[in-house]
Amino acid sequence: MSPPSRRLQTKPVITCLKTFLISYSLIFWFTGVILLAVGVWGKVSLEDYFSLASEESTNAPYVLIGTGAIIVIFGLFGCFATCRGSPWMLKLYAMFLTLVFLAELVAGVSGFIFRHEIKAKLGVAYKNAVKNYNSTDSSSSSSSIAVDAIQSSLYCCGVNNYTDWSDTSYFKENGIPTSCCKDSANCQPETLKDLTKAGTEVYTVGCFARVTHVMESNLGIIAGISFGIAFFQLIGIFLSCCLSRYITNNQYEMV
Repeated sequence: MSPPSRRLQTKPVITCLKTFLISYSLIFWFTGVILLAVGVWGKVSLEDYFSLASEESTNAPYVLIGTGAIIVIFGLFGCFATCRGSPWMLKLYAMFLTLVFLAELVAGVSGFIFRHEIKAKLGVAYKNAVKNYNSTDSSSSSSSIAVDAIQSSLYCCGVNNYTDWSDTSYFKENGIPTSCCKDSANCQPETLKDLTKAGTEVYTVGCFARVTHVMESNLGIIAGISFGIAFFQLIGIFLSCCLSRYITNNQYEMV
């Protein structure tokens, strides 16, 4: 059994570590809420762009939502483990933080390395979506809905410019889609079938450059948040391990 003076020196350290770890866990819990919000925002705002890159709806927003929910749960678990002062709970919390750190680091590095491939894939997908566009079947075609949404929201038309529609089968029958119109009231069917006349009534800027700009800007925000959260977890790992060690040593000293 160690001297009482040593135990008295250990207890303030434990109290200090508990205070820091509870504060950290609350902040960690808040980052989970942020990830949840980013996932929901990505699902609502970026679904049109993601749907072009794959035939089916992407799971990326759901991954963020699921990760955020797990972080929220373990953030609360971290607070509980700290208050209980349980070494095995603190070690479990540290292991979870380590796994999340490694997963986010790998995901962030992979996204950075393959960003150009993602951009190229998106370009090919958008060209195919324009080529196979058919607004009469848009209710069952996610790519057609995505093209309409992108053209109307980003004020653009076609891949590189509005003349790209002249090479599609849809243009031969219907002309340029109405989603390209600056003002739908001025877009008559005859105007949309004539490229010269349509040039004054539709957006002339191509969508690919604008889509990639929006994607890169938003992915940059998501990557920044992910990397920030990942390295922030190193603090939690350090605090959890230190507190677990001090509590264990204090228990042995009392025996």
